[in-house]
Amino acid sequence: MDTAASAADLTRRADFRQEAGAWLEANVDQQWRQNRGALSEDEETRIRAAWDRTLFKGGYAGLSLPVEYGGQGLGLAEEVVFGELAARAQAPDSLGRIGKILTAPTLIAHGTEYQKATFLPPILAGEHVWCQGFSEPGSGSDLASVSCSARKVDGGYLVRGRKTWTSYSRHAHRCLVLARSDEEAPRYRNLSLLLLDMNAPGIHISPILQISGSQHFSETSFDDVFVEQRDLVGEEGDGWRMAMTVLANERGAVEGITRYVEIRADMDLLEQCCARPGEAREQLRDLDLRVELVRWQVSKAVARQDDQQSFLRSSMVLKVMWSELWQEITSLAVRLSCPAHRDHWRHQYLESRSATIYSGTSEIQRNIIAERVLGLPK
Repeated sequence: MDTAASAADLTRRADFRQEAGAWLEANVDQQWRQNRGALSEDEETRIRAAWDRTLFKGGYAGLSLPVEYGGQGLGLAEEVVFGELAARAQAPDSLGRIGKILTAPTLIAHGTEYQKATFLPPILAGEHVWCQGFSEPGSGSDLASVSCSARKVDGGYLVRGRKTWTSYSRHAHRCLVLARSDEEAPRYRNLSLLLLDMNAPGIHISPILQISGSQHFSETSFDDVFVEQRDLVGEEGDGWRMAMTVLANERGAVEGITRYVEIRADMDLLEQCCARPGEAREQLRDLDLRVELVRWQVSKAVARQDDQQSFLRSSMVLKVMWSELWQEITSLAVRLSCPAHRDHWRHQYLESRSATIYSGTSEIQRNIIAERVLGLPK
């Protein structure tokens, strides 16, 4: 290890921590900070969209992404530090999280220069929201069985089919669509990943009213929606590999630290309004410790980023950790029944039920951990 370089990195990160902490304290929306549990979905959406623009203006959007595309050119360590500080400052989540966490790193890894130059700047500036078109009504955990088709035509593809649980599709400008582009090719070689314009003709969005009362999911239908050839990510038929990059980011360290922000805020509220002596107090201490273990595990993964295999193994446990923990926090909150925040806890409890399903169920995640981390036989 280069001691001088290491010392310089520590100094730079310490300066970054001080500056970012002060900026967050001065810029987090006070309505969000003081009334988070009582805001309507429309109010939350407005604040989160405004927060994306504030982050960009402040120089804190895309911390680990290249400067030439609107990022800050720093590293994952700064992403983690900022996530910790954002949690402490009770900052909002990003409305553009899918674009930032899924689309941006996928395009950095596999996109053309045109795709990176065209799509990354508006994502980071908070101008474009993205959604993810993977799940289908008849194709849940078996992602390779998607039936939504992308038929080759002059200049591109015509996309036909349905996607469900498409988060933020009502607000989205673009969609990451995984579609079957070849009916004859073998499984895993018959899919392509497309960057679909949500303003194109032939799209119908049907919001799904969730049990929590929210409507940030939708079922989205595509009726021969045209996608230009230049909006194909990677090669035709290579969509499965592209999708695995998307899912690795969806289950990884940056996603983990953004989830920590939300769970830390719920944990702080729970301790504030429901702290009681006896058994509940012991549960609160245990849950608080486990919230911090999520942060610790993210930091552990980032410390191993130079070793790709070690980094992935350290990241793979995060989805199970934070999703099941969030459910336990909200379950305890509902049981303790704080009158001042009853509606908030009811919403969060019901909202958290889906966390162990999307991005791959906990059963799938545990199989992945067993095979790829522990090396157990299939």
